[in-house]
Amino acid sequence: MSFCIKKNYRKNEALRASFNRLAEKTFGLNFENWYQNGFWQDNYNPYSIVIDGEVVSNVSVNSCNMNYKGEIVKLIQLGTIMTDIDHRGKGYSRTLMEEIMKDYEGKVDGIYLFANDSVLEFYPKFGFKEAKEYQYTKELSTSNECKAEMVPLKDKSDFDRIVEVLDKTSQNAQLYMVDNTGLYMFYLSQFMTENLFYIADCNCYAIAEIEDDTLILHAIIGDGAVDDVIAAFGSKVKKVVLCFTPKDTHGFEKSELHEEDTTFFVKGKFFEDSSNEEYMMQTITHA
Repeated sequence: MSFCIKKNYRKNEALRASFNRLAEKTFGLNFENWYQNGFWQDNYNPYSIVIDGEVVSNVSVNSCNMNYKGEIVKLIQLGTIMTDIDHRGKGYSRTLMEEIMKDYEGKVDGIYLFANDSVLEFYPKFGFKEAKEYQYTKELSTSNECKAEMVPLKDKSDFDRIVEVLDKTSQNAQLYMVDNTGLYMFYLSQFMTENLFYIADCNCYAIAEIEDDTLILHAIIGDGAVDDVIAAFGSKVKKVVLCFTPKDTHGFEKSELHEEDTTFFVKGKFFEDSSNEEYMMQTITHA
C-alpha cells in the first residue's frame, strides 16, 4: 500500500482532523482547541504517514529550547508517537524516525523522548540511551496562612496574558523551556485552567496542584524563592514535590525519578555533556 510522509500540516483542515481522530483513538487527546486558540505553531511539527488522506502513524517534533543554568540549549523532544492499530507492524514508526533523524541530527544540541515500556528496544536502534532524572521533595510544617491566589484561565484574553508572562519572565529553575509557550499552553489552556496562582509577596506565578496535603509544584514563573512560594500555599501543605529542578536545592531531598511505564531516552551532545548532572525535565513540558 503506497503512503506519503506529511509534515507541519496544521493548516490543512482534513489532515488535522485525521490527526486528531488518531490522537483521540490512541491517547484520548484532541488538539483542535489548542489549534483554534492559536497555540499550535511551527514548533510542534507532526511527521505523519498518510494513506488515502488518513493519518495512520505519527511522530511529532517539539522544539524545546531550554535555558540551562543561563545558557540556551537547542533541543527537540519527540512525542505524540502513535500508529493506528490496523497499521502496526509495517515499519512506519521506523520510517518516520529515519526521516526525523535526517532532518535534525547534528543540527540540534540534543533529542529526547519519554517512551512506554512496550518500545524500550526500539529507540536504541537510533542511538538513544536511557537516562536518569532526579526529583526534589520536602516535608513541611508551617503555620502560614494561604496567600496564593488562583488566576482563572477561562478565555483567550486570560490565555494571552499568561503567554505574555511566560514570554517575558524567567523561571526559578536550573532547566526550563523557552521560546515555546504553546507547549506550556497545551496544559494550561486545557487540563490546568485552575492551576495557575499568583503570589503577591514574591511577585511571581506558580503552576501547581494540591492533592490532599501535598503541593505538586510544576513551575515558578519569576524569581520568587522556592521556600517563599511554597509557604504561600499555607499550613495545609505538609509535603512539596517539585516537578522541575530549582536553582537552589538546599533543604530538599533528592531521589532518582521512577515513573510507571515511562523511560527517559536521550541522544546528542547536551545530554553527553550533562550526563552527571542531577536534573529533571519540567513535567509540564512533556509532549
